[in-house]
Amino acid sequence: MIKISKLNQFYGQSHTLWDLDLDVLDGDCIAVMGRNGVGKTTLVETIMGLLPVKSGEINFQGKDISKMASDKRASIGIGYVPQGRRIFPLLTVEENLRIGLPARKDKSKKIPEFIYELFPVLKDMLERKGGDLSGGQQQQLAIGRALVINPKLLILDEPTEGIQPNIILEICEIIKRLNTEHGMTVILVEQKLPIARRVADKFVILDRGVNVHSGTMNELNNDLIKKYLIV
Repeated sequence: MIKISKLNQFYGQSHTLWDLDLDVLDGDCIAVMGRNGVGKTTLVETIMGLLPVKSGEINFQGKDISKMASDKRASIGIGYVPQGRRIFPLLTVEENLRIGLPARKDKSKKIPEFIYELFPVLKDMLERKGGDLSGGQQQQLAIGRALVINPKLLILDEPTEGIQPNIILEICEIIKRLNTEHGMTVILVEQKLPIARRVADKFVILDRGVNVHSGTMNELNNDLIKKYLIV
């Protein structure tokens, strides 16, 4: 699905990703883990084209997209839910959802019905301003907006951050359904170990911008947790 080779990234003079390799297979649900500041958000923003690749290569379905504009990446089937949601607070729920429609390959002008099946609250609040929603509802809207393009790959950056516990469980189950029932490949940036274990079947750990360990979730043992994840 997506193969990253020898990826390097910088913020100013700071080297944030170091020759990073990552191979995500079709149908994977992989958790990108690590302490704060190790390069997780930098990685997904680089995949999305929000940060230019300094060196290395990103291949999506066999095509090099390293130089592709960020808006074009949505049109080839990469959906993105950024950290902090970034919905448009003055637009209605429906207007927020419609923003993604121009990136659809089939040029459909209709919001897919399955989004309302996943998130019934959005259908009930179509005319409400995004800024009037609760944090959990805004997160559901952010995920719904990413799903409008019917992505093959869905990237979520800390989707449970600042969300009430009952909505966290609901979002976890929806991510699992998208992976298992809808066939979406998922990259999930997540610091909370119980959530990563609940949702993902594979993991990769970043430390100081380097991919230091990866494997199936069953291989995420206490030694790795103590060394790389516990603050």
